[in-house]
Amino acid sequence: MSVLESVVSSFAGSWIGLSSGLSLEWNLWQWLAVFQHELLLFAGVFFLIGALDDAAVDLLWLWQRFTGRISTPFVERRKLQQRDLHANTAIFVPAWQEDQVIGATIEHMLQSWPQADLRLYIGIYRNDPATMEAAMRGARGDARLRLVIHDRHGPSTKADCLNRLYDALCADEARSGHRFASVVFHDAEDMVDPGGLGLLDWAIAKGADFAQLPVEPLPQCGRDWLSAHYCEEFAEAHGKGMVVRSAVGAALPAAGVGCAVSRKALDQLCTKRADNSPFERESLTEDYELGLSIFENGGRCEFVRARGDDDLLIATRAYFPSRLDQIVRQKTRWVHGISLQGWDRTGWSGGLIESWMRARDRRGPFTALVLLLGYTLLILTTVLWGAASAGWVEPTPLSPFLIGLLFANLGFFAWRVVWRFAFTARNYGWVEGVFAVLRIPVTNVISIMAGWRAMVAYARTLLGETIKWDKTQHLEHPSNLTPKDPFAPRNSHRAQTGPVRA
Repeated sequence: MSVLESVVSSFAGSWIGLSSGLSLEWNLWQWLAVFQHELLLFAGVFFLIGALDDAAVDLLWLWQRFTGRISTPFVERRKLQQRDLHANTAIFVPAWQEDQVIGATIEHMLQSWPQADLRLYIGIYRNDPATMEAAMRGARGDARLRLVIHDRHGPSTKADCLNRLYDALCADEARSGHRFASVVFHDAEDMVDPGGLGLLDWAIAKGADFAQLPVEPLPQCGRDWLSAHYCEEFAEAHGKGMVVRSAVGAALPAAGVGCAVSRKALDQLCTKRADNSPFERESLTEDYELGLSIFENGGRCEFVRARGDDDLLIATRAYFPSRLDQIVRQKTRWVHGISLQGWDRTGWSGGLIESWMRARDRRGPFTALVLLLGYTLLILTTVLWGAASAGWVEPTPLSPFLIGLLFANLGFFAWRVVWRFAFTARNYGWVEGVFAVLRIPVTNVISIMAGWRAMVAYARTLLGETIKWDKTQHLEHPSNLTPKDPFAPRNSHRAQTGPVRA
């Protein structure tokens, strides 16, 4: 008998054994006990499937790590910062109502990246004069800045704003007679790494069509449990998940920041669309689709992960939102665009490994459902335990299969805790690693809320609702709250603090 047949047999036996004792004369507590038993069986099975999925990635990472197929090299950040670009490079930064941060972003970016072959394109809407004024102040007269005014009122979508920047790039190329070799994408709130551009240019110069740097959310002041959960999520996703995808040759979903695309790859994306633009205007997650589309066109994708001589990652840093409503809105957009809209738009092409990775990307709504059932089960078990202590109901006996299922899930949960602690502690210190474990319930509740909202939002789009840029509000830029040279030799950035609200 196969393992699958054994599971199905145990599942069926558990149900038959329980259902044979059903009675219409039961009271409420007895019916709740039956419901708890079935919920435990359902949630336990799907928790185990998700745990096995995660463990497979963990084991792949360990194998690749110990066999030397993956590593995080150390580089000299100053040399990368001063490295001459192999050809002209454009940076796209779409902006809508970003007057609080865009000036600091531009100033820090142009100071961090002194290369003359750089052109910074800032996309601004015609009805957003505050962002335009802030961008001009941040440039301080630097001729490398290009302000691109959108010919429509905002907000439209980020993808639409990026298409407008692409049109401006093409117009500049036609006037000058020189083509850009690559385009780097960033958001209006990013604090770039001085070595980031040099590392991306190196990857493109040696043949990559798409290159992605890690993203490292910055801790904020106090013990902000909401915004801090991004730290452990990105530490594990960009320290393990993306590394494994790159190592096994799967497509790399772009983070939308700290990523570079060769000009040839952008041209290929344009040929796929009737309007000859690289992005689908109605897409909520054009960044995620960017890497997948380049992969499908035969482009080579590379996740570029390195540490500077100060032991800090060469990464894009930013403050992530700390208000619950902002966090849920942002994650709703991610789940909606990747799990639901992405299913429609990018399909399942690419073979077994690629289909597995896309299934992992799209499990958000189902994971939210299983988590909701899990917390419902926890509450129900607590209530029934109290009822049993009062003598109102007899505890439902658990089958050997259910007991084994519970112990298996408990073991995988402990395994997950170790991984979360290790990756968070590596980037942020062991104290933050401990809090990353304690924040697991917070992360789960946010996932449940975002999953539910994403399903509702997706249903509305199916009914014809227009998609708009549901962007996150940014109030402070990290460079305003860090030393003038945040990468000067010192202990670590782990002690940096920022605003409670960002």
